[in-house]
Amino acid sequence: MALKVGDKAPDFELPSQDGTILRLSDFRGNKAVVLFFYPKDHTPICTREACAFRDGYREFTNEGAAVIGISLDSVESHKAFAEKNALPYPILSDVEREVRKQYGIKVHLGFMPERITFVIDKAGIIRHVYSSHLTPSKHASGALQAVRQLEKT
Repeated sequence: MALKVGDKAPDFELPSQDGTILRLSDFRGNKAVVLFFYPKDHTPICTREACAFRDGYREFTNEGAAVIGISLDSVESHKAFAEKNALPYPILSDVEREVRKQYGIKVHLGFMPERITFVIDKAGIIRHVYSSHLTPSKHASGALQAVRQLEKT
């Protein structure tokens, strides 16, 4: 079952596109985290989604939030994808599907990993969840709205 608003976000550690190991707990107490899971590097819809987060990156950081992408692709694929699209945030490689399992992320049509975004507050609690395969730019805009609301609560 997928995690929902109010659940504690499970900690994890995964390698980023530069090989650095990143842990969700590295941000706890310091920053909100926008964690977006996407199906595959170098595909049209995933590229639009990743670039929407890139285009809003300054606004996310101005609001005190970190942006992190996760897919099943390799570190090498992520490196090429990040370089090609000038992505300023870490993209993590979950080739073993462990983090997807922790977060209860489903597979659609038997093969397509779900596209889902979580906004996690500084305390590690999920405050916003958005899932949609066909509206990739709404993941970034919805997450930014949710991050802005964190400071008001």
